[in-house]
Amino acid sequence: MLAAVVNGFGGPERLELAEVPVPRPAAGQVRIRVVAAGLNPVDAGVRAGIFGGAGQRLGLGWDVAGQIDETGPEVTGWSRGDRVVGLHHGTVKPLGTHAEYAVLDATAVAAAPTAADDLAAASLPLAGLTAARAVEQLGLAPGASVLVTGAAGVVGGMAVQLATRAGLVVTALAGPGDEELVRSLGAAAFVPRGGAPAGPVDGVLDAAVLGGAALAPVRDGGVYVGLIPHHAPAAERGIRVEEQEVAADGELLAHLVSLVEEGALTLRVADVFPLAEVAKAHDRLATPGVRGRIILTA
Repeated sequence: MLAAVVNGFGGPERLELAEVPVPRPAAGQVRIRVVAAGLNPVDAGVRAGIFGGAGQRLGLGWDVAGQIDETGPEVTGWSRGDRVVGLHHGTVKPLGTHAEYAVLDATAVAAAPTAADDLAAASLPLAGLTAARAVEQLGLAPGASVLVTGAAGVVGGMAVQLATRAGLVVTALAGPGDEELVRSLGAAAFVPRGGAPAGPVDGVLDAAVLGGAALAPVRDGGVYVGLIPHHAPAAERGIRVEEQEVAADGELLAHLVSLVEEGALTLRVADVFPLAEVAKAHDRLATPGVRGRIILTA
C-alpha cells in the first residue's frame, strides 16, 4: 500500500509516498481502509523534526475515517464493513493514517456520524477530543466566563461550541474577519486578535498557544488551559495552569459523534487533496487563515 512518510526532516519537499506492507491488526486492534484522513499542525511538526525520531521512517496522520477491513483477536463489537472514525495517537510512529490502510486499537474508534460524509468525519477525532478534554479541564461551573483564543480554528471553534453547551459564557478571540463565524458557533462576545475582553474572565482556553499573554485577562485565582504539553506559562496571581494532552478515547469520540448527529458540533473542511498530493496539502496547511481541516483522501 502507499503511505505518506518522512525519512528526513524539513519542509514539504521531504514528504515521500512509500510502498509499504499492508499492516495486520494484533489482538485488540482493527484495520481500517482509509477513505479520508485529517492533516493537522502536528503532522507538520513531525515532518519538521520537532518531536524527534531522527534516523527512523516516520508515518504521518492522526485522524481517520473509513471502513473496518479486518479485526484482530479479542475484538468485539466491530465487524468488517463498519464505518468508523478514530484517532491514531503518537508523534513518532512508523505508519499513521495518511495511508491506504491504518491499524488502530479498537478502543480508539467510534461509529462514524451518519450526518456527515467521510471527508467531514475525518476532521473530528483530534480536534474534537482536544477541545472536549480542554473544556473539561477548565473545571468551570455553568455561568462562568471563558476566553477561547484561536476561536476560528478547528480546535478553537469546537471549544467554543462545547464550552457554550456546558453553560459557559464564551468570549472568542480571533481574526478581525471572523466575528460572524465565531458568533455562529455560540460565542457571546468577540475580541479581534490583539485586543482584550472588556473585563476579567474566569478562565482561558488557549487554542492559539499565546502562552503568557493569555493570562492577562484571567482574574486572580482563575484557570488557564493550554493545548500543547510543556508549553504552558508559569502560574501567577493564583491562576491554576493546566496542560491538555490528547489521548485516543473511543467512548468520548462516540459522544462527540452524537453531538454531530444532533447538529450541536460543526465539522468544517477547508480543502481536500488526494494522498498523492500530500506535499501540496502541507503547503496549504502553512497558508495563513485556513478555516477548517485539510483532508487527504486515500
